[in-house]
Amino acid sequence: MSALRRKFGDDYQVVTTSSSGSGLQPQGPGQGPQQQQLVPKKKRQRFVDKNGRCNVQHGNLGSETSRYLSDLFTTLVDLKWRWNLFIFILTYTVAWLFMASMWWVIAYTRGDLNKAHVGNYTPCVANVYNFPSAFLFFIETEATIGYGYRYITDKCPEGIILFLFQSILGSIVDAFLIGCMFIKMSQPKKRAETLMFSEHAVISMRDGKLTLMFRVGNLRNSHMVSAQIRCKLLKSRQTPEGEFLPLDQLELDVGFSTGADQLFLVSPLTICHVIDAKSPFYDLSQRSMQTEQFEIVVILEGIVETTGMTCQARTSYTEDEVLWGHRFFPVISLEEGFFKVDYSQFHATFEVPTPPYSVKEQEEMLLMSSPLIAPAITNSKERHNSVECLDGLDDITTKLPSKLQKITGREDFPKKLLRMSSTTSEKAYSLGDLPMKLQRISSVPGNSEEKLVSKTTKMLSDPMSQSVADLPPKLQKMAGGAARMEGNLPAKLRKMNSDRFT
Repeated sequence: MSALRRKFGDDYQVVTTSSSGSGLQPQGPGQGPQQQQLVPKKKRQRFVDKNGRCNVQHGNLGSETSRYLSDLFTTLVDLKWRWNLFIFILTYTVAWLFMASMWWVIAYTRGDLNKAHVGNYTPCVANVYNFPSAFLFFIETEATIGYGYRYITDKCPEGIILFLFQSILGSIVDAFLIGCMFIKMSQPKKRAETLMFSEHAVISMRDGKLTLMFRVGNLRNSHMVSAQIRCKLLKSRQTPEGEFLPLDQLELDVGFSTGADQLFLVSPLTICHVIDAKSPFYDLSQRSMQTEQFEIVVILEGIVETTGMTCQARTSYTEDEVLWGHRFFPVISLEEGFFKVDYSQFHATFEVPTPPYSVKEQEEMLLMSSPLIAPAITNSKERHNSVECLDGLDDITTKLPSKLQKITGREDFPKKLLRMSSTTSEKAYSLGDLPMKLQRISSVPGNSEEKLVSKTTKMLSDPMSQSVADLPPKLQKMAGGAARMEGNLPAKLRKMNSDRFT
């Protein structure tokens, strides 16, 4: 505890989380670590258990149960082990008894059972004189034991045909049952037992954003190839049309757009979901989480490196398993020549300062505390139109001769003045770009911003001959020179120049 405080500061406190899934009561300003207690909550039904098992049962299938027989191989693989072993033993026992009965019937119909001890008689199968001997002959033939005491003779064509049928049937039964057992034993479900998920998810600030986080880890040294993680939010809701959607599934972005969902799962990783305007938790706060009911389903998929088969591990977090204002304890430390992972602290969290408000409430408070944001948003369209008009004037300037462009190029200040004075929020730092006369007018307390804008608009809308008197002396001299040179221009250029100023 003291080492943690030296590393992270006095505001952080380790919390030992339990596996019962109970929520933690927020610590008030007057409460100490010893006064923090677990608040018992009523255990509700989960959609996905912590071990990944889905609590879904299919009922009232009716005639649809015949679909299971159409895919018999998958049906046998999906059965539990006790049923697989029962079917395995039963199938071989029935097949053996049936084939032994067939050999006994052949021996009975040919009379071999009564003439088995006659010296000069050639039976269908030598030394088969009752049912146990027929059963032993079948086992020796099927298992290719071949003791040499019982054997088929060439005086029995029906025995040869039965022998061929026995070989084909035995191969089919072996392929089907042994294949089912092999597939069931090689299923990568048990590989998911060595993939760990944290018992709790946490919500705290990361990189200045409110973030939902949980931790995953791999206990084996063999890697998960192409590991990918996905998250689903299960929450019941009602549409505006009145339709009730139980367990509606919403996607939680854990880095799909940035590629952060592709994991290199060598050491424990913390998976993050940034809560923003696109997140389903946009209006979730610490207070509202006490009344919310939701379940976060986490799905981790990857290819097992040793077998090449796809493995999927699942878990879920209910609302009482999400800790507000907590962060995971670090588990990786640098040793001499390697990195060490301490899995004893895999589930441990500690408290961090976190605002109890939702992201939506934080944005609203920020908007209310900044009154300049609203006028800037409402006038953005007008400012955009003004800039488009000025860009159109720039296109006309490029068509003038180079000497005329140099003369008229000094008149950028009306356009800059229009851009600077288009919004109220930009008034404070736009005075430096105005002429001295307009700066003095705007600094007088009795002159409002509307007068300043009207003055500027009048300067832009009046003819050049009327606005020269309001310009500074240096610009008056330049404008006068431009007027004298305009008289020497051709009529077409004079017309283009006059259209520009008007």
